[in-house]
Amino acid sequence: MKRKACAEVGIKSVDIDLPENVSLDDLIAKVHELNVNPDVHGILVQLPLPRHINEEKVLSEISIEKDVDGFHPLNIGKLAMKGREPLFLPCTPKARHSSNGCLELLSRSGISIAGKKAVVVGRSNIVGLPVSLLLLKANATVTIVHSNTPDPETIIREADIIIAAAGQAMMIKGSWIKPGAAIIDVGTNAVDDCSKKSGYRLVGDVDFQEACKVAGWITPVPGGVGPMTVAMLLKNTLDGAKRVLTE
Repeated sequence: MKRKACAEVGIKSVDIDLPENVSLDDLIAKVHELNVNPDVHGILVQLPLPRHINEEKVLSEISIEKDVDGFHPLNIGKLAMKGREPLFLPCTPKARHSSNGCLELLSRSGISIAGKKAVVVGRSNIVGLPVSLLLLKANATVTIVHSNTPDPETIIREADIIIAAAGQAMMIKGSWIKPGAAIIDVGTNAVDDCSKKSGYRLVGDVDFQEACKVAGWITPVPGGVGPMTVAMLLKNTLDGAKRVLTE
């Protein structure tokens, strides 16, 4: 999807496929090579990495000026600090100031964030943590629900905005949802379905059929957050190129 999207908008993309048993040193050396290449304006390391690779070390070695995925510790750190703006924001919760992949969908749907109760289900570095910080910057009252949260149903039922990113197929039921709530379903889970040629179908973290009867807005899975994530990645790359060309 990323390669096709790049081609459609005129961004040159280059895939560097390394063997699964690549060493940490060799992987970091490749990142350094891309860091100093003036023709490269964005670097994306496809996650997750093999288990023997230290993900944090690899992401920390990406030039912050080319960190279009927004996972460099300095970018995440600035995101967490009041009054600071990172060069790039993570693409699923990517933003221009108060908007992101998730927040962009809310903004373009005419859904205000300030003063709303927002519940983020999941606390991953890729989605849950950064999107909670972005919602906070947008003046929402934010609660994070995670695997050790008691009675998540009660908490979720109070939410005006739900960001579902737990990786648990259809865990959020229609009865958990406040009437009129806005739901961004980031989850992508495969469940058995003998009616499909593949033998499975993709569903989100929210029971869509139940939720759509209660929610005011809800994103589908697939086809909701995924395309927006790619669009935000392309925008980050364009912004990075503009920054270099105007310096």
